[in-house]
Amino acid sequence: MSEAAPPSRPSRLFTRRQVVRGAGIVGLSGFATAAYGVGIEPFDSVITRYAIRPRGPWPAGLRLRIAALADIHACEPWMNAARIAGIVEAANALKPDLIVLLGDYVAGQRFVTGHLSADEWAVPLAALRAPLGVHAVLGNHDWWEDEDAQRRAGGPTRAGAALTRHGVRVLENDAVPLAVPGGPVWLAGLQDQLALLPRARWLRQERGIQNLRIGLDDLAATLAKVPAQAPVILLAHEPDIFPSVPARVALTLSGHTHGGQVRLFGYAPVVPSRYHNRYAYGHVREHTDLVVSGGLGMSVAPIRFGVPPEIVVVDLGGEAAA
Repeated sequence: MSEAAPPSRPSRLFTRRQVVRGAGIVGLSGFATAAYGVGIEPFDSVITRYAIRPRGPWPAGLRLRIAALADIHACEPWMNAARIAGIVEAANALKPDLIVLLGDYVAGQRFVTGHLSADEWAVPLAALRAPLGVHAVLGNHDWWEDEDAQRRAGGPTRAGAALTRHGVRVLENDAVPLAVPGGPVWLAGLQDQLALLPRARWLRQERGIQNLRIGLDDLAATLAKVPAQAPVILLAHEPDIFPSVPARVALTLSGHTHGGQVRLFGYAPVVPSRYHNRYAYGHVREHTDLVVSGGLGMSVAPIRFGVPPEIVVVDLGGEAAA
């Protein structure tokens, strides 16, 4: 009887040279991805369009085109005055009926080579044009980087004053009518929901306040300025207010999240929202409609991947699909 052959050793799947080569390819791929996320996509821009037929009150046959700019985060080199001017030109070319600015005009990060003054970024925004006007709300960074406003625990802010000075209407828990056929349609804007968050601790100590509210938004008081049953469009920098927004509001427009700023296969690993990816980006239809812009600039870190800077266009009403 012949002896059984000894079991053979399993062959190596990869040689050392193959492993080194593979590691090099992975490293180069990672470098290329990082280079794209820092050096290419942040300077790109797209037009993102939505067509929405409101569920709530809305004038029959009215179609309103809204262009929304969010999270500009003006600074050098990522979002300088010339780039803002180019974004303004692109927004005007869309011929919207209404232009809205959704907050966070100031830098919001440390990785900058220079800061823009409020007037430097407000001047190009003053060139925005729409028949129903240009209206704005403020964002958390517009409050967080304004120590005078933080110390007062209230406005005015430098950002809000600059916008007003250059002809942009800033809505702070306020509402205005828009003269449209079959209207008016009301445009409402909230104060920021996180306005005093990073300064709350020392502000409480300095002023002896025990229960300082971090948000300055007042949804009920804002909507109380709108006649009952009148159609409403709501501007709110952070989308987290949305579950509290009543169904009478035709559309809520928000920014703040940047779509997570890094987005893979429709999912953002990190979203600055207590609802995580629920309101991270795009059109959300629940009891009413919400559109969250991915924004234009960057905060915290100078990277965008899978969510390029965008100008949002919403065609609201008319023949849009439900």
